[in-house]
Amino acid sequence: MTLYIGREASKLWKRICSETTTEINLLAGNWRYILAGLIFQYIHGLAARGVHYLHRPGPTLQDVGFYILPELGQDKAYISESVFTCIFLSFFAWTFHPFIFKTKKIYTVLVWCRVLAFLVASQILRIITFYSTQLPGPNYHCREGSKLARLPPPQSPFEVLLINFPRGVLYGCGDLIFSSHMIFTLVFVLTYQKYGSRRFIKQVAWLVAVIQSLLIVASRKHYTVDVVVAWYTVNLVVFFIDKKFPGLLKISQITHKMSSKIDFFWVSRTDANFLLCFTELPDRSGGGMAPMLLPLSVKDKDGWNKEENHKLLNGNSVDPADWVER
Repeated sequence: MTLYIGREASKLWKRICSETTTEINLLAGNWRYILAGLIFQYIHGLAARGVHYLHRPGPTLQDVGFYILPELGQDKAYISESVFTCIFLSFFAWTFHPFIFKTKKIYTVLVWCRVLAFLVASQILRIITFYSTQLPGPNYHCREGSKLARLPPPQSPFEVLLINFPRGVLYGCGDLIFSSHMIFTLVFVLTYQKYGSRRFIKQVAWLVAVIQSLLIVASRKHYTVDVVVAWYTVNLVVFFIDKKFPGLLKISQITHKMSSKIDFFWVSRTDANFLLCFTELPDRSGGGMAPMLLPLSVKDKDGWNKEENHKLLNGNSVDPADWVER
């Protein structure tokens, strides 16, 4: 028994080390896009903080969802936040499962590149929308009579730039159309729908997304229109990036076998990292198939001769330094 545990622990450690090496190599080529996506999360928070200064409380607008769904009340407003936290943590843990489990179809860095691309595109549309028209907030702290409904003019730029985290995020007003919680929820669900392997979990994820939508409205954190707009906008954004963007990049999907043609159309090293970040993710579930070979770099056109080009098109490795065997 002890020998078996020791052997399995050794295999797990080797798998973690191998996965870490591969992900570090990918991160070295794509860290700019990861960093840009994370910086934009701050910019999005800054924009939400800014619109709070413009918010003017008023009577709650008529809303079909408010008539249909009973109000949860302030004492139960935490329910929707708890569900969202579970969604976020579950998705975050799933993106790192290749470090532990043998069955793996994704690369963590590439998944987060795509997720951040979806989030940034959706959040840009959101910022444009809630700055175009400010609605009176339906949340309890945004209603008339609440001290948090309006913010006094900032005394210094730092008061705005620091966005009073996390209180400023939790008690914001004015950033309504469309729901930020639904952006994250739908991006996570759509990503798992495409790259996840468990059909049951996919079905549960969609069910949880619907429940989250209802809870947001029942908690009076958003109007129904904020949730409805999020549903079709995020789906359209993901569809556009998935279907149109790779076509513009002129890159074919990376597959299991080395015999599959991989055509980078003679792009530079920087462009190749960008392509790897935003193109279709390679499917890593090989089973009994040949191990996956991941391109780590792409040479310029002038660096290739005819023999190397012929080998690449026939599925043979050209330069061992440019490929790492999985």
